[in-house]
Amino acid sequence: MALIVQKYGGTSVGSIEKIKGVAERVIEDYRQGNQMVVVLSAMAGQTDGLIQLAEEMTPHPDPRELDVLMSTGEQVSVALFSMAIKSMGHDARSLLGFQAAIHTSHLYGKARIHDIDTARITKELNRQRIIAVAGFQGLNERGDITTLGRGGSDTTAVALAAALNADVCEIFTDVDGVYTTDPNICPRAKKMEFISYEEMLEMASLGAKVLELRSVEFAKKFNVPIHVRSTFTRERGTMVVAETEDMEKVLVSGVAYNKNEARVTIKKVPDQPGIASRIFEPVFESGIVVDMIVQNTSEDGLTDLTFTVPKPDFYKTMKLVSDTAQKVGAEKVLGDQDIAKVSVIGVGMRSHAGVAQKMFGALAKENINIMMISTSEIKVSCVIEEKYTELAVRVLHNVFGLDNEDKEEK
Repeated sequence: MALIVQKYGGTSVGSIEKIKGVAERVIEDYRQGNQMVVVLSAMAGQTDGLIQLAEEMTPHPDPRELDVLMSTGEQVSVALFSMAIKSMGHDARSLLGFQAAIHTSHLYGKARIHDIDTARITKELNRQRIIAVAGFQGLNERGDITTLGRGGSDTTAVALAAALNADVCEIFTDVDGVYTTDPNICPRAKKMEFISYEEMLEMASLGAKVLELRSVEFAKKFNVPIHVRSTFTRERGTMVVAETEDMEKVLVSGVAYNKNEARVTIKKVPDQPGIASRIFEPVFESGIVVDMIVQNTSEDGLTDLTFTVPKPDFYKTMKLVSDTAQKVGAEKVLGDQDIAKVSVIGVGMRSHAGVAQKMFGALAKENINIMMISTSEIKVSCVIEEKYTELAVRVLHNVFGLDNEDKEEK
């Protein structure tokens, strides 16, 4: 008997028939003697609909009340799912985030899980019940409902798996695993049988939408094996696990891209101690995540500072930075939303040289200009013009030998 945590996304529970299908699948695993904890997202499109309702009420919804509203989508899913399980002759119990004792930070809309008290879930499991937990939500120290941000149901599932010491966390979605790149852009992309936590972290942070970044962080920290698989087939998907020696033999495991970033440049910033801190302090305090940062060599005591932020935070960042730039005596602030980041990832980079040079050469051959570069131990990222994204992905996928030769380009 195993303790299995499963998570089903919005497309998996997008209709009554699909919820019934998920219930049948869960019962099949339950009948094999497994204890089942099921985390559900809101039905497809419901979260966006709730946001639209809030914005119709007011252009700037109160963050606390917005979280109260947003959390109702998952409440619908777990209630309907539990009804389906009971109608099929088995016992189930739905739990909202606060009932499952998922304790979070106070930040509305982007809360982080601090801890989970598993006593109630364990008690319900011991009563032979299938447990349905609302994803994406928790309770802060003030007793208020909080939400975890987009993709938060993945984080809920992995955090529960860690807290319960589950044997595996299965993430069910509309794709059948993790691919070497987006198959919609590159038809020759291959499904990976295994990928390391480190590689999945990089891919998630660089734009791959299969798993939410924080869920992979939880999995790595607590060594939770994740099985990414399709709701609509029984095929084995991709296992996200600790790194093995075999993984290091592969130079590059995948190519990721992200069109959801914007670039901000501050021209002629005084090159003095503490200036960068003053510029970034209001940005960080607003909860905006800064990614790549490049500072030019100082000339005449002045320098240019360029960084990237998520595109939805662009205008807010521009305002914050423009205010600070004026105070520190910078010349002007420029912004660009027509960019994309392409990256190559692989733990094999630790023991192989020349990856960056090969990447730069491949892009240069296609006359794709590189605006910014960042590296880590297992990845190289380049910011380019957005219009070249698809071409860059296909070129890099090919040059690093990732193409599935059994598939024809369409």
